[in-house]
Amino acid sequence: MGQQTLRTARRRRLGAELRTLREAAQVSVEAAARRLHGDGSKISRIETGSYRGSRLELETLLDLYGVPEKDKLRDRLIALSTQGRQRSWWRQHGDVLGPGFKELLMLESDTVRIAAFQPLVIPGLLQTREYAAAVITGSGEPLSPEQIDFYVSLRFERQQVFQRKEPPQYVCYVTESVVRQVVDTPRVMADQLRHLLHMHDIFGITIQVIPFRGPYVSVGGAFTLFSYPDPMDLDIVYVEHLDGTFYLQEDATISKYRRATEVLRSAALPSAQSMKLISSIAQELDP
Repeated sequence: MGQQTLRTARRRRLGAELRTLREAAQVSVEAAARRLHGDGSKISRIETGSYRGSRLELETLLDLYGVPEKDKLRDRLIALSTQGRQRSWWRQHGDVLGPGFKELLMLESDTVRIAAFQPLVIPGLLQTREYAAAVITGSGEPLSPEQIDFYVSLRFERQQVFQRKEPPQYVCYVTESVVRQVVDTPRVMADQLRHLLHMHDIFGITIQVIPFRGPYVSVGGAFTLFSYPDPMDLDIVYVEHLDGTFYLQEDATISKYRRATEVLRSAALPSAQSMKLISSIAQELDP
């Protein structure tokens, strides 16, 4: 996907709601554009999330679509637009981070549910510092010790999403090889596994292991499905590859990944059994 499609979740959610309101009010794109003293492309860009309108433009459209001044929906949409203008914690690293990675950080900050599949390593949001350093070092990128420390610290900042007042629901499916593969040293790996148990107990994170001895499933490589609440039900799939990232948004594609999560869930051990397996492996590594 090109950079034009890397829209923030907030803009997409806001744009989709504005389109629904416009169509319900039976206002044409051209009529809405005239009210903003622009052309039809401006309305299209607002509704698809590629353009962030001003507060005045948003208020003008809501008036045109008949949304009352003190309506809760109006307040929520204005708040959503304002949030999109707030300074994000990662902007201090703007010169270092690529646009694709910034989009990931935005998605993590907005979502209400994350469903992840990882057949290679523990997901970044669940990694300990030592495990993260080993994974980043082993990525093949020629990074200096200072750069490795930066990316490890950034990964820890991302994990603050679970400290939110209303943290996202997190469900993760990993293969048994992920929890058995010793990354760095047995002690580091044991600490990582115990950290998973801690995250499960403290934050209610669901981690399910797909066992070696179980039904074979093939859903491709790692992916993360970000979900958002009604009425702005706009899900996004994040897929990382060696040369960049994909953000998949088409309805048919999203449906395939939803089905993939169901396949993974049916093949994985229940949460309690997964925790028991993870605990036993940690004991084997570092009794």
